Amino acid sequence: MFDTMTFTKIAGSFCGALLILLLGKWAADALFYTGSHGGVQSYVIDTGEGEPEPEVAEVPFAEVLASADIGEGAKVFRKCSACHKAEAGANATGPYLHGVVGRAVDSATGFTSYSGALEEVAEVWTPENLNEFLINPKGYAPGTSMGFNGLPKVEDRANVIAYLDSLDD
Repeated sequence: MFDTMTFTKIAGSFCGALLILLLGKWAADALFYTGSHGGVQSYVIDTGEGEPEPEVAEVPFAEVLASADIGEGAKVFRKCSACHKAEAGANATGPYLHGVVGRAVDSATGFTSYSGALEEVAEVWTPENLNEFLINPKGYAPGTSMGFNGLPKVEDRANVIAYLDSLDD
């Protein structure tokens, strides 16, 4: 069944396939390897490694709040208006925010769907408490029913707080 000639043909075909594979690898390396061309890469992707991140001076929130723009706060409040109303007593999915600055936590008249998580972290909605809450509501008060991700920019938070504070004079 297997004679010497059949075995030689099988061994020769494996050697030929291996030779084609090695020649293909050599050709691909010569074609695509940039180190063998002696040139510089035409496009370098900056990964940021090796460059120190510039230090940003942390400005106190009171200074940012002092320079807040109420008009910009009204624009940013549009994100909040999906669940909150700015009119007194007009509850929606969330409680109304008229007069929220300086108001006791969980005390909006007529709103009964509080989760109770806010009472554990604050007593009164001071500008500082609102700032911390608006950074990441679920991180500030775990268990809160507020599904908003937060406002990452300190200027946006200050503008919204100034706008909310201006609603009730």
